Amino acid sequence: MLDVSRLRVLRAVVAKESIRAAAAALDYTPSAVSQQLAALQRETGLRLVDRVGRGIEPTTAGRTLAAESETLFRELNRLDGLVRDLRVGRTGRLSIGYFASAGATWLPEVVTVLQREFPELRLDLHWTEAPGAAPTDLDVDVFVDRRDGAVPRSMIVHPLVDDPYVVVVRRDDPLAARRSVPLAELAERPWIDNDIGHGVCREVLLTACAEVGFSPRFSVQMRDYRTAIPFVATGIGVTVLPRLASGELPEELIALPVVEPTPVRHISVAVRESVAEHAAVARTVELLRTAVGEPSSLTA
Repeated sequence: MLDVSRLRVLRAVVAKESIRAAAAALDYTPSAVSQQLAALQRETGLRLVDRVGRGIEPTTAGRTLAAESETLFRELNRLDGLVRDLRVGRTGRLSIGYFASAGATWLPEVVTVLQREFPELRLDLHWTEAPGAAPTDLDVDVFVDRRDGAVPRSMIVHPLVDDPYVVVVRRDDPLAARRSVPLAELAERPWIDNDIGHGVCREVLLTACAEVGFSPRFSVQMRDYRTAIPFVATGIGVTVLPRLASGELPEELIALPVVEPTPVRHISVAVRESVAEHAAVARTVELLRTAVGEPSSLTA
């Protein structure tokens, strides 16, 4: 098994590209750093640094080993934090991942209850929709199911709710008098895009459109649901989005169910196996299930 302290020295040397600078950062002597590097090279059977003039340069193997150890040190840092929390009497921390519409609709009440019932628990909330934004070590993650159903093996998944799509139109639009709108009737309408990414939510919508033989004709591109909605009020187009994301609409707008077919995104919560029995984790899942069971949580 590799020595963690020697890996830490290697990471410092690779980052600083200097034994002397790495020693200063670690509060070691340069000779101690050199000895640790030499020991790690013997341990791995790899040449990790090359001498270049009076200095050193990490080899490809050295850079690769340092980069690949990042996950290890991130987890060690998490455990260090847990130890500190336990030492001062806190019951630990809970990291929750969420996407925007779930965060806005459900999380305020969930967090309020968790803080009241677990006052010593530290809550870390992570918005997961931005590219590269989602940590890989979340305790709880509220997410939209992928079409391939793929989830990490270390997670236990609990389905939460099916979220159908609606079309948002002006109240003076002829469609506003309908109880629902067949998707095909929107084929010739200008659309206001509300998700320029290529994630699962967009895929759900575009797949449904393809089933009835058209691709949406986007007249304006917005990056998210909430900024798309005010543009509908200008009359330049309609927008189609999940019912959960429609929120509280301006008075001049109305959301109508989309049918024939109805695009639906499936929302679940995943729990890391290693913390599944933690009281706060179980309570979080319970609170989310309660939230999605309330009609007010998913109305336009």
